[in-house]
Amino acid sequence: MEQHENQLSELLQIRRDKLAELQENGRNPFEITKYNRTHTAQEIIDHYAELEGKRVSVAGRLMSKRGMGKVGFCHLADLTGQIQLFVKRDLLGEEEYAIFKKYDIGDIVGAKGEVFTTKTGEISIRVDKMVLLSKSLLPLPEKFHGLVDTDLRYRQRYVDLIMNETVKNTFIMRSKIIREIRNYLDNMGFLEVDTPMLNTIPGGAAARPFITHHNALDIPMYLRIATELHLKRLIVGGLEKVYEMGRIFRNEGMDIRHNPEFTTIELYQAYADYHDIMDLTENLIRHVARVVLGTEQIPYQGVEIDLSRFERMTMVDAIKKYTGVDFNTIKTDAEAQAAAKSMGVEYEAVKSTRGDIINLVFEEKVEEHLVQPTFIMDYPVEVSPLAKRKPGQPEMTERFELFITSREIGNAFSELNDPIDQRERFRAQVALRNAGDEEANMMDEDFLTALEYGMPPTGGLGIGIDRLVMLLTDSYSIRDVLLFPTMKPIEK
Repeated sequence: MEQHENQLSELLQIRRDKLAELQENGRNPFEITKYNRTHTAQEIIDHYAELEGKRVSVAGRLMSKRGMGKVGFCHLADLTGQIQLFVKRDLLGEEEYAIFKKYDIGDIVGAKGEVFTTKTGEISIRVDKMVLLSKSLLPLPEKFHGLVDTDLRYRQRYVDLIMNETVKNTFIMRSKIIREIRNYLDNMGFLEVDTPMLNTIPGGAAARPFITHHNALDIPMYLRIATELHLKRLIVGGLEKVYEMGRIFRNEGMDIRHNPEFTTIELYQAYADYHDIMDLTENLIRHVARVVLGTEQIPYQGVEIDLSRFERMTMVDAIKKYTGVDFNTIKTDAEAQAAAKSMGVEYEAVKSTRGDIINLVFEEKVEEHLVQPTFIMDYPVEVSPLAKRKPGQPEMTERFELFITSREIGNAFSELNDPIDQRERFRAQVALRNAGDEEANMMDEDFLTALEYGMPPTGGLGIGIDRLVMLLTDSYSIRDVLLFPTMKPIEK
């Protein structure tokens, strides 16, 4: 171990010595402020027929070096890919070639020369000018093994992006997915808006918030757990179609599906109900898959997911399908509790109503079966404090969640716009909070005031962007689609 550390220390010192020598000779790479390149690596490869014999300028990171007699070969990587550089002493000149030989893998360089194909058929650049743009003082991981330590990959995403092409492609894909979601909604007449991240009341979801303190106002504030209540205020104000894409913060557990900060999109459409939003959701996801991936049949962890067909069923029907228990025949809390016990589903005393039990049974016995796209509709009012009651079934709400690969992807309501009903539901949430439920909603008087001015019938939707990206990029963990996932600091 000590010998390895000594060898590493020696390698690091060699790189610093090379930098010092360059600086002493007036070639400090860190003094260079820009470099003009004419083409990317992929552009040269894609347009070789037009560029053969033409002079180009490229820039990027050296990923390999070999040769080094009178001729050297190296590969330069930029955002688009890699291209080979053919470096000959006679072309570059004696002095410049000697400097090139001292370049290290990981250094960032600029190179100019003529496009040609080597005898082995590889498209390359015959370099006649080269400049060091940034010196890499730390060696990259050994190419054969790459950066494979998962914890280190997440902590040092910059190295992960350099070494792992699939990782880089995942985040390029994420950007395309987000852009296409925006394009789709913008074309439908939605307005993108911004709402506060710092709130005096955490609302719009059942979640434990992060708490901070505003020094000037001397009040506690909360990082937002949802954008819902502010967006619905905008519907009251007459902005009939709005959406916001941004970070949400929840002070909860971490696993392959949860990170304390994550990205969602929430949208609200006046004069629409949850059936309209269901259609919108299905069409949006299908559209994004077609445009970004070119297909509606996508692989996810060895299973083919068919986005051309979305099933729809109520929560009660789904429970009956997968457990045989029909909650339509169970009318009282006591009967529901007995049914839960018979299925081995445990419940808390503060969450033991028929509606709570239905939701618990669904989560424990049904969700795992929902691999293909499935809308689950009509949730109990106890777990849907912001959704409109279902006509003819006041104990249920017009709410759906979309499940794919047994994971919730989206959540939507026919939004509750009755301020009197909303106040009573907030009161029920406050009672739960007072009984120890840290995820229950608080009373939001300003939101109630907004509703009292009148909100039109409205459909609302929230989609977890990270989970959607996981699905469309075949990523196992949410950390694989977050550039900088939350990590516990390493103790020095």
